[in-house]
Amino acid sequence: MKFYFNLSPNPMKVALALEEMGLAFEAVPVDARTGAQFAPDFLAINPNGKVPALLDGDVTVFDSNAILLYLAEKTGQFGAGAGGKARGDFLSWLMFVATGLGPFSGQAVHFKHFAPEAVPYAHERYQYEADRHYVVLDKRLAASRYLAGDTYTVVDMALWGWARMLPFVLGDDAWSKYPNVKRVFDEISARPAAARVEAFRAAHAGAFKAQMDDEARAVMFKHVRAA
Repeated sequence: MKFYFNLSPNPMKVALALEEMGLAFEAVPVDARTGAQFAPDFLAINPNGKVPALLDGDVTVFDSNAILLYLAEKTGQFGAGAGGKARGDFLSWLMFVATGLGPFSGQAVHFKHFAPEAVPYAHERYQYEADRHYVVLDKRLAASRYLAGDTYTVVDMALWGWARMLPFVLGDDAWSKYPNVKRVFDEISARPAAARVEAFRAAHAGAFKAQMDDEARAVMFKHVRAA
């Protein structure tokens, strides 16, 4: 099994799943700041040119939440089973993270930290939407031990991947606003698998360009270069 990754939130939630499930894998760094995601051999794996991606024998899976679902089904671990209310909750909250929390958080980060010029409307919109999604999650976790019910699943791993970056997304005081998300985040972070992910990150940090300089922006934000 080959795991194509960088150190951003989406690959890290897959790394957590791989560690939780005890799966052996080969780690393949893909440095987005140098354009490695656009190399022909990687585009053959993920035509969208993004990490993470997974090769499992003759099976290729890309998009982090698709990988989480694939791994849960492959191993029979950390999924919801088939049918019934639990399955509905599992899929609904997994897709909530996939189509809501992740994209809005990513855009919030872009306009907060990386946009070449201040765009107040965009900044305010994505800060609002990222916060709104965390409020929804916090209310859910006030009524439920985990996002999909009483059992820890890959849905919570998906949340953990993004929640690790919460202060970077919404500011240093953000954790005080979402106590129930913080409860689950702290619980997951205390698990041995999460400690192994942090060790994995540290071990591979040198494989990636650290600076977000003009060359990195030109590679990652091609619309700016073309403007």
